[in-house]
Amino acid sequence: MADAGSSEIEIGSLSINHFGEELCGDHIKEIKKSDGEVVFVLADGLGSGVQASILSTLTSTLLCKMMEGGLPIDDAVRSLVKTLPVAKNRGNVAYSTFSIVMVKPDFSAKIYNYDNPLPIRLVNGKERPLHFNLLEIEGKKIYAAKTYLSLNDEIVLLSDGTVYAGVGASLNFGWTREEIVKYLEGLYDPSLSSKNLATILVGHCNDLYEGKPGDDTTVSVIRRRNRCNCNLLVGPATNPDDDSKMMGLFFGKGGKHIVCGGTSATVEARFLKEKIETSLDYEDKDIPPISHINGVDLVTEGIVTLNKLVETAKDYLGQNKKYFDWSYKQDGVSLLAKALFEEASDISFFVGCAVNPAHQDPHYNIGISTKMGLVEELTKCLQEMGKHVKVAYF
Repeated sequence: MADAGSSEIEIGSLSINHFGEELCGDHIKEIKKSDGEVVFVLADGLGSGVQASILSTLTSTLLCKMMEGGLPIDDAVRSLVKTLPVAKNRGNVAYSTFSIVMVKPDFSAKIYNYDNPLPIRLVNGKERPLHFNLLEIEGKKIYAAKTYLSLNDEIVLLSDGTVYAGVGASLNFGWTREEIVKYLEGLYDPSLSSKNLATILVGHCNDLYEGKPGDDTTVSVIRRRNRCNCNLLVGPATNPDDDSKMMGLFFGKGGKHIVCGGTSATVEARFLKEKIETSLDYEDKDIPPISHINGVDLVTEGIVTLNKLVETAKDYLGQNKKYFDWSYKQDGVSLLAKALFEEASDISFFVGCAVNPAHQDPHYNIGISTKMGLVEELTKCLQEMGKHVKVAYF
């Protein structure tokens, strides 16, 4: 279990492309150095499409590589800015702008910003303006600030597609940074993940663009969050004699306890000496209803629910379009998504490898390999989200 009171940095981002372009001109890159420092870069290439994508990718990659190689962040910024060309035919505008956030293990942070909208710092859901110092490097103006991230503090990085949202469409002059701050303050919820906050803000920008973004638009949210454990049990043990051991270990870990599968629920109820309260109410016609066992936080069906959860996880890692459904629905997949994608930082799988007799009918085409494959896919997705995942087989 994650230590009570321990915390970590969580980063979530979302981008939408300039309308009609296949590639995004914004690029994000994150590294974790050997000493535990987290370095995050959001770069915005000039224009849109292929050229912008190449320029922003090059900028973010070079910055991260230099810092990963041990070059101090000040020197890395200086080295990049010296070599970063400008478009003389566009009024000496830089070929790529960037924002950098570097967070040390003690949660002190440095921020550098070059021609992107100034980053926003939120403390308890309210803006607390960063105090930027102006640095002139090779004639270019870089804004630098230092801060400290307390629990649930957030730093929000923006590409300029956010402040241009709505120009010539729903708004005459775009969406100002001040209006974005007010919008973020209205959204504040400590349980809202970085990815979902970025999703909501980018979704609003897309609405202002009336679904046809006039610029690549990216939002990245960096926040300090509490670590929280969630335990997920899937299937009974191969040897029924090991069920009690499996259940003892499962309930011995703190955090939420979730059971997937009817047979698993039966074993669970027997161990707890509780009854299973089944439901026939379908919140979603394609998702089997949940059940209830006293002492268990969530009981869902197995294979069908896990399969849809993997689909939802892949969507979350992409454009996160399904968030606007699962964020308020109460079906098994939605409740699992809230617990695993949003609430948990640490996830412990307890996977029983027993063959389910109900799956042996050839009409179902479901075997033990299907369950194992879903657990493996889900594990990879959760790790890609930055979760700390442990899997134990029984």
